[in-house]
Amino acid sequence: MKNAFLAAVAGIGFALVTLSSNDAAAGCADPAGPEVNWVRCYHDERDLSGVDLSRARLRDARFTRADLSSADLSGADGFRTKFVSARLVNTKFDGARLIDSDFTKADLTGASLVKADLRRAKLFRAILRDANLTGARLNGADLVNADLSGALWTDGKTRCAKGSIGQCHTTPRQGNDGSS
Repeated sequence: MKNAFLAAVAGIGFALVTLSSNDAAAGCADPAGPEVNWVRCYHDERDLSGVDLSRARLRDARFTRADLSSADLSGADGFRTKFVSARLVNTKFDGARLIDSDFTKADLTGASLVKADLRRAKLFRAILRDANLTGARLNGADLVNADLSGALWTDGKTRCAKGSIGQCHTTPRQGNDGSS
C-alpha cells in the first residue's frame, strides 16, 4: 500500500514537472513561425520585420524596441505582452488577444487590428495613424496621448480626423494657434 502511494505521488510529480517544463522552455530560441510558443520570452530590440507569427503564443513576452513591421500576428495570444517603443508599422494583429498588453510609445502606423481584443491595453503615446480598429475591443484601454489621426474606428465606418489625440474625433481639432 505504501509503495503504491509513493508510486502515485512520484507519477503526479513527474506529470507536474513535465507540464511546467513545457511552458518554462517555451522555445524562446525557436525560429519565428506560425503557432510558435514564445511564452515569457524576451525579444527586445530584435528585427522581426515581415515574420509570420500567426496564432503564436506570446503571453508575457517582451518585444521592447523590436521591429515587427509588416509582421503577421493574426490570432496570436499576446496576453500581457510588452511592445514598448516597438516598430509595428503595417503589422497585422487581426483577431489577436492582446488583453493587458503594453504598447506604450509603439508605432502602429497602418496596423490592422481588426477584431483584436485590446481590453485594458496600454496605448499611451502610441502612434495609431491610419490603423484599422474595426471591431476591436478597447474596453479599459489607455489611449492617453495616442495619435489616432486617420485611423478607422471600431465601428468600421468612422475615420478619425487629423489631430485625434487620445480619442477619435470626427472633425479636425484646432491647434493652439487656431490652425487645424
